[in-house]
Amino acid sequence: MKKINWYPPIILGLLALLVITFGTLVASRASLGPAQQFTEVGGQETFEWKLVTTWPKNFPGLGSAPERFAKKVAEMSGGRLKIQVYGAGELVPAMGVFGAVSEGAAQMGHGAAYYWKGKLPAAQFFTAVPFGLNAQEMNGWLHHGGGLELWQEIYEPFNLIPMAGGSTGVQMAGWFNKEINSVEDLRGLKMRIPGLGGEVLNRAGGTAVTIPGGELYTALQTGVIDATEWVGPYNDLAFGFHQIAQYYYYPGWHEPGSILEFIVNKSAFEKLPDDLRAIVRAAARDANQDMLDEYTARNNRALKELVDQHGVQLKRLPDEVLSHLKQINTQLLEETAAEDPQFARIYKAFREFEAQVIPYHRISEEAYYETRSLERDH
Repeated sequence: MKKINWYPPIILGLLALLVITFGTLVASRASLGPAQQFTEVGGQETFEWKLVTTWPKNFPGLGSAPERFAKKVAEMSGGRLKIQVYGAGELVPAMGVFGAVSEGAAQMGHGAAYYWKGKLPAAQFFTAVPFGLNAQEMNGWLHHGGGLELWQEIYEPFNLIPMAGGSTGVQMAGWFNKEINSVEDLRGLKMRIPGLGGEVLNRAGGTAVTIPGGELYTALQTGVIDATEWVGPYNDLAFGFHQIAQYYYYPGWHEPGSILEFIVNKSAFEKLPDDLRAIVRAAARDANQDMLDEYTARNNRALKELVDQHGVQLKRLPDEVLSHLKQINTQLLEETAAEDPQFARIYKAFREFEAQVIPYHRISEEAYYETRSLERDH
Protein backbone atom coordinates (compact mmCIF):
# COMPACT_ATOMS: atom_id res chain seq x y z
CA MET A 1 0.00 0.00 0.00
CA LYS A 2 1.32 3.39 -1.00
CA LYS A 3 2.09 5.71 1.94
CA ILE A 4 0.33 9.06 1.76
CA ASN A 5 2.39 12.17 2.59
CA TRP A 6 0.26 14.55 4.69
CA TYR A 7 2.89 17.27 5.15
CA PRO A 8 2.10 19.45 2.12
CA PRO A 9 -1.61 19.90 3.00
CA ILE A 10 -0.74 20.72 6.62
CA ILE A 11 1.85 23.28 5.57
CA LEU A 12 -0.54 24.84 3.09
CA GLY A 13 -3.22 25.07 5.77
CA LEU A 14 -0.88 26.81 8.18
CA LEU A 15 0.17 29.27 5.51
CA ALA A 16 -3.45 30.06 4.74
CA LEU A 17 -4.15 30.66 8.43
CA LEU A 18 -1.20 33.04 8.67
CA VAL A 19 -2.39 34.99 5.64
CA ILE A 20 -5.89 35.35 7.09
CA THR A 21 -4.54 36.43 10.50
CA PHE A 22 -2.19 38.99 8.95
CA GLY A 23 -4.99 40.41 6.83
CA THR A 24 -7.21 40.77 9.88
CA LEU A 25 -4.50 42.62 11.80
CA VAL A 26 -3.85 44.99 8.91
CA ALA A 27 -7.55 45.72 8.54
CA SER A 28 -7.96 46.40 12.27
CA ARG A 29 -4.99 48.81 12.27
CA ALA A 30 -6.28 50.62 9.18
CA SER A 31 -9.69 51.13 10.78
CA LEU A 32 -8.07 53.17 13.55
CA GLY A 33 -7.09 55.92 11.13
CA PRO A 34 -3.80 57.73 10.58
CA ALA A 35 -3.78 59.75 13.82
CA GLN A 36 -2.92 56.78 16.04
CA GLN A 37 -0.12 54.41 15.10
CA PHE A 38 0.66 50.97 16.44
CA THR A 39 3.62 48.65 16.44
CA GLU A 40 4.46 45.55 18.41
CA VAL A 41 7.62 45.15 20.47
CA GLY A 42 8.41 42.12 22.54
CA GLY A 43 4.90 40.79 22.02
CA GLN A 44 3.26 43.93 23.45
CA GLU A 45 1.35 46.51 21.48
CA THR A 46 2.80 50.00 21.49
CA PHE A 47 1.16 53.32 20.62
CA GLU A 48 2.37 56.60 19.14
CA TRP A 49 0.42 59.76 19.98
CA LYS A 50 0.56 63.43 19.10
CA LEU A 51 0.14 66.12 21.76
CA VAL A 52 -0.55 69.69 20.58
CA THR A 53 -0.23 72.72 22.85
CA THR A 54 -1.23 76.37 23.01
CA TRP A 55 2.30 77.36 24.11
CA PRO A 56 5.54 78.01 22.25
CA LYS A 57 7.68 74.88 22.00
CA ASN A 58 9.59 74.20 25.25
CA PHE A 59 8.50 77.52 26.78
CA PRO A 60 9.51 77.56 30.48
CA GLY A 61 6.84 76.16 32.77
CA LEU A 62 3.84 76.06 30.46
CA GLY A 63 5.63 74.53 27.51
CA SER A 64 7.99 72.28 29.43
CA ALA A 65 5.16 70.60 31.39
CA PRO A 66 3.81 68.58 28.43
CA GLU A 67 7.37 67.60 27.48
CA ARG A 68 7.96 66.24 30.97
CA PHE A 69 4.60 64.51 30.87
CA ALA A 70 5.49 62.76 27.60
CA LYS A 71 8.86 61.68 28.99
CA LYS A 72 7.24 60.34 32.15
CA VAL A 73 4.67 58.34 30.17
CA ALA A 74 7.41 56.80 28.02
CA GLU A 75 9.42 55.84 31.11
CA MET A 76 6.46 54.43 33.03
CA SER A 77 5.18 52.47 30.05
CA GLY A 78 8.57 51.08 29.04
CA GLY A 79 8.22 52.81 25.69
CA ARG A 80 4.81 51.28 24.91
CA LEU A 81 3.18 54.73 24.71
CA LYS A 82 5.26 57.37 22.96
CA ILE A 83 3.94 60.92 22.79
CA GLN A 84 5.36 63.54 20.43
CA VAL A 85 4.76 67.11 21.66
CA TYR A 86 4.09 69.95 19.21
CA GLY A 87 4.21 73.63 20.15
CA ALA A 88 1.67 76.22 19.08
CA GLY A 89 1.58 76.55 15.30
CA GLU A 90 3.62 73.43 14.55
CA LEU A 91 0.60 71.26 13.76
CA VAL A 92 -2.36 73.44 14.67
CA PRO A 93 -2.76 77.09 15.73
CA ALA A 94 -2.57 77.86 19.44
CA MET A 95 -6.32 78.30 19.68
CA GLY A 96 -7.02 75.24 17.55
CA VAL A 97 -6.03 72.67 20.17
CA PHE A 98 -9.53 71.92 21.46
CA GLY A 99 -10.93 71.22 18.00
CA ALA A 100 -7.92 69.21 16.85
CA VAL A 101 -8.10 66.82 19.79
CA SER A 102 -11.88 66.62 19.70
CA GLU A 103 -11.79 65.60 16.04
CA GLY A 104 -8.92 63.15 16.51
CA ALA A 105 -6.25 64.97 14.50
CA ALA A 106 -4.15 64.64 17.68
CA GLN A 107 -4.72 62.36 20.63
CA MET A 108 -3.90 64.94 23.30
CA GLY A 109 -3.69 68.66 23.93
CA HIS A 110 -2.34 70.97 26.61
CA GLY A 111 -3.77 74.41 27.21
CA ALA A 112 -6.25 76.25 29.41
CA ALA A 113 -9.98 75.60 29.60
CA TYR A 114 -10.98 79.28 29.55
CA TYR A 115 -9.69 79.57 25.98
CA TRP A 116 -12.76 77.58 24.88
CA LYS A 117 -15.37 79.84 26.48
CA GLY A 118 -16.85 80.53 23.04
CA LYS A 119 -17.75 76.85 22.73
CA LEU A 120 -18.40 76.19 26.39
CA PRO A 121 -18.79 79.14 28.81
CA ALA A 122 -18.76 76.87 31.87
CA ALA A 123 -15.25 75.65 30.96
CA GLN A 124 -13.87 78.84 32.49
CA PHE A 125 -14.45 77.49 36.00
CA PHE A 126 -11.74 74.91 35.35
CA THR A 127 -8.97 77.44 34.77
CA ALA A 128 -9.63 80.35 37.08
CA VAL A 129 -12.43 82.42 38.56
CA PRO A 130 -11.56 86.03 39.46
CA PHE A 131 -11.32 86.47 43.24
CA GLY A 132 -11.96 82.71 43.51
CA LEU A 133 -9.99 79.65 44.56
CA ASN A 134 -6.21 79.58 44.68
CA ALA A 135 -4.11 76.69 43.32
CA GLN A 136 -4.28 74.60 46.47
CA GLU A 137 -8.04 75.08 46.70
CA MET A 138 -8.60 74.40 42.99
CA ASN A 139 -6.77 71.09 43.23
CA GLY A 140 -8.83 70.22 46.29
CA TRP A 141 -12.09 71.01 44.49
CA LEU A 142 -11.13 69.10 41.36
CA HIS A 143 -9.73 65.95 42.91
CA HIS A 144 -11.69 65.63 46.15
CA GLY A 145 -14.63 68.01 45.84
CA GLY A 146 -16.43 66.80 42.72
CA GLY A 147 -15.02 69.39 40.33
CA LEU A 148 -13.28 66.92 38.02
CA GLU A 149 -16.46 64.93 37.52
CA LEU A 150 -18.29 68.09 36.42
CA TRP A 151 -15.42 68.95 34.07
CA GLN A 152 -15.53 65.49 32.51
CA GLU A 153 -19.28 65.75 32.09
CA ILE A 154 -19.24 68.99 30.11
CA TYR A 155 -16.35 67.82 27.87
CA GLU A 156 -17.89 64.43 27.11
CA PRO A 157 -20.08 65.68 24.20
CA PHE A 158 -16.87 66.85 22.50
CA ASN A 159 -15.29 63.37 22.74
CA LEU A 160 -12.76 64.71 25.23
CA ILE A 161 -11.48 63.67 28.64
CA PRO A 162 -10.00 66.55 30.70
CA MET A 163 -7.30 66.22 33.34
CA ALA A 164 -5.61 68.88 35.45
CA GLY A 165 -2.31 69.63 33.76
CA GLY A 166 -0.45 72.12 35.93
CA SER A 167 -0.93 75.28 37.93
CA THR A 168 0.84 78.61 37.90
CA GLY A 169 -0.32 79.64 41.37
CA VAL A 170 -1.47 83.23 41.87
CA GLN A 171 -0.53 85.23 38.80
CA MET A 172 0.48 88.86 38.40
CA ALA A 173 -2.08 91.50 37.39
CA GLY A 174 0.01 92.40 34.36
CA TRP A 175 2.27 94.83 32.51
CA PHE A 176 1.18 98.43 31.90
CA ASN A 177 2.68 101.51 30.34
CA LYS A 178 0.62 103.83 32.48
CA GLU A 179 -0.17 103.87 36.17
CA ILE A 180 -3.51 102.57 37.41
CA ASN A 181 -4.54 104.90 40.22
CA SER A 182 -8.32 104.77 39.94
CA VAL A 183 -11.23 103.04 38.25
CA GLU A 184 -11.16 105.74 35.56
CA ASP A 185 -7.74 104.55 34.42
CA LEU A 186 -9.33 101.28 33.25
CA ARG A 187 -11.60 103.04 30.76
CA GLY A 188 -10.40 102.68 27.20
CA LEU A 189 -7.60 100.32 28.22
CA LYS A 190 -6.99 97.66 25.56
CA MET A 191 -5.55 94.67 27.36
CA ARG A 192 -4.78 91.05 26.63
CA ILE A 193 -6.71 89.24 29.34
CA PRO A 194 -8.71 86.04 28.66
CA GLY A 195 -11.54 84.27 30.44
CA LEU A 196 -13.88 85.76 33.00
CA GLY A 197 -11.25 88.38 33.87
CA GLY A 198 -11.53 89.73 30.35
CA GLU A 199 -15.31 90.03 30.64
CA VAL A 200 -14.87 91.92 33.91
CA LEU A 201 -12.46 94.36 32.25
CA ASN A 202 -14.96 94.92 29.43
CA ARG A 203 -17.64 95.85 31.93
CA ALA A 204 -15.19 98.17 33.68
CA GLY A 205 -14.82 100.15 30.45
CA GLY A 206 -11.74 98.49 28.98
CA THR A 207 -11.39 96.21 25.98
CA ALA A 208 -10.21 92.65 26.52
CA VAL A 209 -8.52 90.73 23.72
CA THR A 210 -7.23 87.15 23.57
CA ILE A 211 -3.84 86.80 21.90
CA PRO A 212 -1.62 83.69 21.98
CA GLY A 213 1.46 83.99 24.18
CA GLY A 214 3.89 83.93 21.28
CA GLU A 215 2.36 87.12 19.84
CA LEU A 216 2.18 89.20 23.02
CA TYR A 217 5.56 90.94 22.92
CA THR A 218 5.01 92.37 19.45
CA ALA A 219 1.40 93.33 20.21
CA LEU A 220 2.48 95.31 23.28
CA GLN A 221 5.53 96.78 21.61
CA THR A 222 3.58 98.06 18.59
CA GLY A 223 0.65 99.42 20.56
CA VAL A 224 -1.89 96.86 19.39
CA ILE A 225 -2.60 96.47 23.10
CA ASP A 226 -1.93 98.88 25.98
CA ALA A 227 -1.33 96.24 28.62
CA THR A 228 -1.06 92.50 29.03
CA GLU A 229 -1.24 89.87 31.69
CA TRP A 230 0.58 86.64 31.05
CA VAL A 231 1.58 84.54 34.04
CA GLY A 232 4.18 85.71 36.54
CA PRO A 233 7.85 86.67 36.89
CA TYR A 234 9.29 83.34 35.71
CA ASN A 235 7.48 83.40 32.36
CA ASP A 236 7.30 87.18 32.00
CA LEU A 237 11.06 87.55 32.31
CA ALA A 238 11.51 84.91 29.60
CA PHE A 239 9.25 86.90 27.26
CA GLY A 240 11.12 90.13 28.00
CA PHE A 241 8.08 92.26 28.83
CA HIS A 242 10.29 94.44 31.04
CA GLN A 243 11.88 95.80 27.85
CA ILE A 244 8.62 97.33 26.60
CA ALA A 245 6.48 97.99 29.70
CA GLN A 246 7.20 100.16 32.70
CA TYR A 247 4.85 99.02 35.45
CA TYR A 248 4.30 95.52 36.81
CA TYR A 249 1.09 95.25 38.84
CA TYR A 250 -0.15 92.77 41.42
CA PRO A 251 -2.18 90.94 42.74
CA GLY A 252 -3.53 88.66 40.00
CA TRP A 253 -7.20 89.15 40.91
CA HIS A 254 -8.27 87.59 37.61
CA GLU A 255 -6.29 84.33 37.99
CA PRO A 256 -5.74 83.42 41.63
CA GLY A 257 -4.84 79.78 40.99
CA SER A 258 -4.83 79.04 37.31
CA ILE A 259 -5.15 75.36 36.40
CA LEU A 260 -3.90 74.18 33.03
CA GLU A 261 -5.41 71.18 31.29
CA PHE A 262 -4.53 68.02 29.46
CA ILE A 263 -7.31 67.00 27.10
CA VAL A 264 -7.42 63.48 25.68
CA ASN A 265 -9.39 62.24 22.70
CA LYS A 266 -11.84 59.82 24.31
CA SER A 267 -11.85 57.36 21.39
CA ALA A 268 -8.06 57.13 21.41
CA PHE A 269 -7.95 56.79 25.20
CA GLU A 270 -10.42 53.91 25.16
CA LYS A 271 -8.20 51.99 22.72
CA LEU A 272 -5.40 51.88 25.30
CA PRO A 273 -5.10 48.89 27.62
CA ASP A 274 -5.97 49.52 31.26
CA ASP A 275 -2.38 49.88 32.45
CA LEU A 276 -1.56 52.59 29.87
CA ARG A 277 -4.72 54.51 30.76
CA ALA A 278 -3.62 54.44 34.39
CA ILE A 279 -0.16 55.66 33.39
CA VAL A 280 -1.60 58.62 31.46
CA ARG A 281 -3.71 59.66 34.45
CA ALA A 282 -0.83 59.22 36.90
CA ALA A 283 1.60 61.17 34.72
CA ALA A 284 -0.93 63.99 34.35
CA ARG A 285 -1.34 64.18 38.13
CA ASP A 286 2.44 64.28 38.48
CA ALA A 287 2.76 67.06 35.88
CA ASN A 288 0.00 69.04 37.58
CA GLN A 289 1.84 69.21 40.88
CA ASP A 290 5.27 69.53 39.30
CA MET A 291 4.33 72.72 37.46
CA LEU A 292 3.13 74.39 40.66
CA ASP A 293 6.35 73.35 42.38
CA GLU A 294 8.38 74.82 39.52
CA TYR A 295 6.61 78.19 39.59
CA THR A 296 6.90 78.35 43.37
CA ALA A 297 10.66 77.87 43.05
CA ARG A 298 11.34 80.02 39.97
CA ASN A 299 9.13 83.09 40.40
CA ASN A 300 11.12 84.35 43.38
CA ARG A 301 14.47 84.74 41.65
CA ALA A 302 12.85 86.07 38.46
CA LEU A 303 11.02 88.83 40.33
CA LYS A 304 14.21 89.87 42.08
CA GLU A 305 15.98 90.08 38.73
CA LEU A 306 13.17 92.13 37.18
CA VAL A 307 13.25 94.67 40.00
CA ASP A 308 16.94 94.76 40.94
CA GLN A 309 18.58 94.37 37.53
CA HIS A 310 15.99 95.73 35.11
CA GLY A 311 14.44 98.48 37.20
CA VAL A 312 10.86 97.29 36.86
CA GLN A 313 8.42 99.31 38.97
CA LEU A 314 6.42 96.85 41.05
CA LYS A 315 3.03 98.26 42.04
CA ARG A 316 -0.10 97.10 43.84
CA LEU A 317 -3.50 97.81 42.34
CA PRO A 318 -5.43 100.26 44.51
CA ASP A 319 -8.09 98.82 46.82
CA GLU A 320 -10.68 101.00 45.08
CA VAL A 321 -9.92 99.33 41.74
CA LEU A 322 -9.90 95.82 43.19
CA SER A 323 -13.19 96.38 44.99
CA HIS A 324 -14.80 97.71 41.82
CA LEU A 325 -13.59 94.74 39.78
CA LYS A 326 -14.83 92.31 42.43
CA GLN A 327 -18.31 93.82 42.37
CA ILE A 328 -18.43 93.55 38.59
CA ASN A 329 -17.24 89.94 38.77
CA THR A 330 -20.02 88.93 41.17
CA GLN A 331 -22.62 90.57 38.96
CA LEU A 332 -21.20 88.90 35.85
CA LEU A 333 -21.27 85.43 37.41
CA GLU A 334 -24.83 85.85 38.65
CA GLU A 335 -26.12 87.13 35.31
CA THR A 336 -24.38 84.40 33.31
CA ALA A 337 -25.71 81.73 35.65
CA ALA A 338 -29.25 83.07 35.16
CA GLU A 339 -28.89 82.63 31.39
CA ASP A 340 -26.97 79.33 31.18
CA PRO A 341 -28.19 76.29 33.19
CA GLN A 342 -24.90 74.41 32.78
CA PHE A 343 -22.92 77.43 33.94
CA ALA A 344 -25.34 77.83 36.87
CA ARG A 345 -24.90 74.22 38.03
CA ILE A 346 -21.11 74.42 38.05
CA TYR A 347 -21.17 77.89 39.60
CA LYS A 348 -23.28 76.49 42.44
CA ALA A 349 -20.87 73.61 43.04
CA PHE A 350 -17.89 75.98 42.89
CA ARG A 351 -19.44 78.37 45.41
CA GLU A 352 -20.40 75.56 47.78
CA PHE A 353 -16.81 74.33 47.91
CA GLU A 354 -15.53 77.90 48.25
CA ALA A 355 -17.88 78.49 51.20
CA GLN A 356 -16.33 75.51 52.96
CA VAL A 357 -12.66 76.12 52.24
CA ILE A 358 -12.42 79.90 52.81
CA PRO A 359 -13.38 79.88 56.53
CA TYR A 360 -10.84 77.16 57.25
CA HIS A 361 -8.08 78.84 55.28
CA ARG A 362 -8.81 82.07 57.10
CA ILE A 363 -7.65 80.46 60.36
CA SER A 364 -4.97 78.29 58.78
CA GLU A 365 -3.20 79.57 55.66
CA GLU A 366 -4.05 83.27 56.03
CA ALA A 367 -3.46 83.29 59.77
CA TYR A 368 -0.07 81.68 59.29
CA TYR A 369 0.98 84.19 56.61
CA GLU A 370 0.08 87.02 58.97
CA THR A 371 2.03 85.39 61.79
CA ARG A 372 5.05 84.88 59.61
CA SER A 373 5.02 88.55 58.59
CA LEU A 374 4.84 89.66 62.22
CA GLU A 375 7.87 87.54 63.07
CA ARG A 376 9.87 89.18 60.30
CA ASP A 377 8.79 92.67 61.39
CA HIS A 378 10.23 91.98 64.82
